[in-house]
Amino acid sequence: MNVSVFGAGYVGLVTGACFAEMGNSVTCVDTNAARVAELSRGVVPIHEPGLDALIAGNLREGRIRFTTSLAEAIAASAVHFIAVGTPPAEDGSADLGNVLAVAREIGRRIEAPCTIVGKSTVPVGTADRVRDAVGAELARRGATIEFDVVSNPEFLKEGDAIADFMKPDRVIVGTDDEQAAELMRRLYAPFTRNRERLLVMGVRDAEMTKYAANAMLATRISFMNEVATLCERIGVDVENVRKGIGSDGRIGYSFLYAGCGYGGSCFPKDVRALVHTARENGVEPMILQAVEARNEMQKQHLARRVASRFGARLHGRTFALWGLAFKPGTDDMREAPSVVTLKQLIAAGANVRAYDPVAMDGARRGLPAEWFDEGRLVLAEHQYDALDGASALVLVTEWKPFRYPDFGVVKERLREPVIFDGRNLYDPEELKALGFEYFGIGR
Repeated sequence: MNVSVFGAGYVGLVTGACFAEMGNSVTCVDTNAARVAELSRGVVPIHEPGLDALIAGNLREGRIRFTTSLAEAIAASAVHFIAVGTPPAEDGSADLGNVLAVAREIGRRIEAPCTIVGKSTVPVGTADRVRDAVGAELARRGATIEFDVVSNPEFLKEGDAIADFMKPDRVIVGTDDEQAAELMRRLYAPFTRNRERLLVMGVRDAEMTKYAANAMLATRISFMNEVATLCERIGVDVENVRKGIGSDGRIGYSFLYAGCGYGGSCFPKDVRALVHTARENGVEPMILQAVEARNEMQKQHLARRVASRFGARLHGRTFALWGLAFKPGTDDMREAPSVVTLKQLIAAGANVRAYDPVAMDGARRGLPAEWFDEGRLVLAEHQYDALDGASALVLVTEWKPFRYPDFGVVKERLREPVIFDGRNLYDPEELKALGFEYFGIGR
């Protein structure tokens, strides 16, 4: 099948590469000419395990190509996936400018019936707006061309997106048209062969499903973080509580880990967008507001624990920080807890030596230049180099190399044997036996 994908960002690249891997002919279009040139040479601008090899292989086989020409992409296919960004507006709503711009371009250029598939995360009612935008452009042309608009939200975890697409838990298809549903079944058949995973529902139902799923996962995280805060006050180990409640089949273990908050491009943005949608429709989003408020508080937790141990004024002290990306497996630092921790430590007068396996370039580009210029933040070449002369180690992201470090080396290179564990990776009793002062989350 010939498929076009609008947007060569995270979702668009994973979508295009995975469809191409199954034998489809894919045209990816993006307005960023430099990005398109790099992708055409097989240079992938984001860190996602396995994506570079997938794109390189399909480039060699001629199953995927990249272009800046929307006209070329529209002419090449009758199935158009919209996978452009929907950044948050100031009021928390999703900015649909990119989505509707693509829709208008499709309306200006299609010459034959087509199916338009919304892959971007968008609020309920967006498919209707896409349909209106395409229809308005066709009317201006005086053209009568049939088209369908389908909602097909992505459920990709950064760091594991290829596996999520290739072996999905479910494929949500929002459409009221049986022909469009059948087309989507054929397109996704290679990914759902061992059992039926494709769920067809109304377009608005599909749009809501995406937001509700992310909001539910964020809720579990914030709930557990609130329980952890209480555990700290009353002398309870939240890890034992997690195991106890997770063993209940109605609850399960997923997304029940206490930590220093969630970040990234999805959960924060989607919770805020759902809050905005609720208010627009006269619903007070009490739970969702609490989820967001708890998460913002949780991001400040590590720096507060540092201040509790060393005092509010941290001048003359250096802290080692392990982990800059918002989660393992990605270089994405958007809304990462590490950024909040860095801001608070530096504002209190501390210097920081930080290390991350893949997010160092992003940190250099995205963090304030004055932190580097004034020597307040140094990016270490190796995780152990970050420890030199530090008053404590602050662990923010649970990368695999951080899970079982050589604690002898850690103790030797720290100025003081103190660890603030923002992901509860370590055994408190083991570290205490090794002579460390240990501070976890809810422990």
